[in-house]
Amino acid sequence: MKRALISVFDKRGVVDFAKELVALGWQIISTGGTFAELQKAGIDVVEIERVTGFPEILNGRVKTLNPYIHGGILYKRDDNEHIKTLEDMNISSIDMVVNNLYPFEETMLKGKGHDEIIENIDIGGPSMIRAAAKNYKHVTVIIDPKDYSKVLSELKENKDTSLETRLYLARKVFNYTAYYDALISKYFNELEEVEFPDYLTLGYRLKDNLRYGENPHQRAAFYVSPNPAEGSIALGKKLHGKELSFNNINDGNAAIDMVKEFDEPTVVAVKHANPCGIGSGNNLLEAYLKAYECDQESIYGGIIATNREVDEDVAKEMAKIFLEVIISPSFTEEALAILTKKKNLRLIELGNLKKEDKDLEVKNISGGILVQDKDVINFLDDMKVVTKRKPTEKEMEDLIFAWKAVKHLKSNGVVIAKDKGTIGIGGGEVNRFWAVQNAIERAKEKVKGSVIASDGFFPFKDSAELLGQAGVTAIIQPGGSIRDEEVIEEANKHNIAMVFTGIRHFKH
Repeated sequence: MKRALISVFDKRGVVDFAKELVALGWQIISTGGTFAELQKAGIDVVEIERVTGFPEILNGRVKTLNPYIHGGILYKRDDNEHIKTLEDMNISSIDMVVNNLYPFEETMLKGKGHDEIIENIDIGGPSMIRAAAKNYKHVTVIIDPKDYSKVLSELKENKDTSLETRLYLARKVFNYTAYYDALISKYFNELEEVEFPDYLTLGYRLKDNLRYGENPHQRAAFYVSPNPAEGSIALGKKLHGKELSFNNINDGNAAIDMVKEFDEPTVVAVKHANPCGIGSGNNLLEAYLKAYECDQESIYGGIIATNREVDEDVAKEMAKIFLEVIISPSFTEEALAILTKKKNLRLIELGNLKKEDKDLEVKNISGGILVQDKDVINFLDDMKVVTKRKPTEKEMEDLIFAWKAVKHLKSNGVVIAKDKGTIGIGGGEVNRFWAVQNAIERAKEKVKGSVIASDGFFPFKDSAELLGQAGVTAIIQPGGSIRDEEVIEEANKHNIAMVFTGIRHFKH
C-alpha cells in the first residue's frame, strides 16, 4: 500500500485531495491540525505518533524529525541495501509528502512580536519536503494546493506520477525553501542591523511573466519583494489598458521615485527612465502644463506620474496627446470617463504615496552584483552659499526644485528650471559641459533668469562661463572640485549666485 504524509498549514483543498487518495488505495499519515481536519471529514487517517512510536514534544517543535519518517522518505527504491535496511528496522515507505510551511512571511508582515515570529520558523516541514524533493525519483512532494489536480490526474491514469512531474514538484520545493530561508535571513539581518552580510540572499515572488524585456528578443518577468512599499509600482492597481511591459514598469518606477520627492502638486513625465519634464504648481493642472511645456516632443509616448489625484481638467489635457501610462494616487470618476476612451492607455492607481526611507539597490554585473543604500538624502546641514551674491527667495525655491529633479537624472546630469518647472534637461553625458550645452539649447529663450542644478561638481569654469552668457542666475551643485575657486570666481564675474550642497547625486 502506498502511503502519503499530509501535514499542511494552508488547508485549501486538502480534504478533497485526501479523500481522492484514499479512494485510490493510499494510506494517509498526518499530524496535529491536519490530522484533526481530515478525521473530522471522516477520512481514515493514521496519526503520526503511531508511525514514529514517539509523541509530539516541545509544543509541536518536534514531531516529524524521526528516522521512521525520514527513512521512509529518503530510501532509494532501487537500492537493495536501502531496502534491506528498512526491512531490518521495520520502517515503512512514505511515497508522497504533502506539506506547506508555517506562515513565517505572513507573521512577519503583520508585525507580530519577535517570539511569535520565531515560533513560525518551520523546521520539520522544510526537512521533510527537502528530503522528498531530494528523492524525487521515487517520491512525490506537493507544497502548492494548485498541484493537487495534476497529481490526482496522473495517479488515476497511470497509478503513479511521472518522473517529469516529480522533477517539476521537486524544483518548486527548492525554490520555495530558498525563498523561505531568504526571508528568515533578511529578518535576522534587520534584527542585528546588518546591511551587508557575508552571504546575501534575495527573496522575491513572481508577479507576472512579461511579453518580452527591454527588447523583443529578451525574455522577462516581474518579481516583487515580500513587503513592497506603499505607493510602489509593485502594489499599483491597473484600472485600464494593456498589460504593462518591462519598459513600462521600469520607467513607471523611475517616475514614481521622482514624483515622491515633491510635497506640492507635481507631475513627472518620463522617457527611457529619464525625466523629460517635471512641474510643480498650486494645483495638478498647473504642474502638468509645466511638465508638458518642458519637452513637448519627448513626452509623446511617455509615462506620467502625479502625486495628486487626476481630475477632469487634468485628464482633458492628458488626453490630447499619446501617452503609454498614467500613474497617480487616484483618479476621479470624471477623469476615468475621459481617459478610458483610449483603449491601450494604462492607468495605474497607487493609493498612498509613501517615500521609502531605507532600501537597497542592486545592480547586476558579470560574475556578481553590486549592492548599495538607496539615495534618500537630498541635503546636508552644511549647504552654503559660496558666491558674493546670495540667491533670492524665488531663486532658492527653484534651486531646491531643480536639485530634487537632477537627483533622478542619469549622470552626468543638469536641470535648468524656472518657476518650479524644468525648462531644459541635459543628462547621460560623459562630459558635464556637454550636458550644460544640451540643457541650454533645450531651454531656448526661456533660459534667461533661470537656475540650474548639477548632480556633480563643475570640474572647470567653462560651464559657469557658458551659463553666465546664457542668462542663468543661480547654480546649485555639490562642490568639491580642485578648481572650485575658479568656478566661484567665474560665477561672481556673471553675478551668479551659487550654492554648494556638499552631497553628490550620481545615477550612472
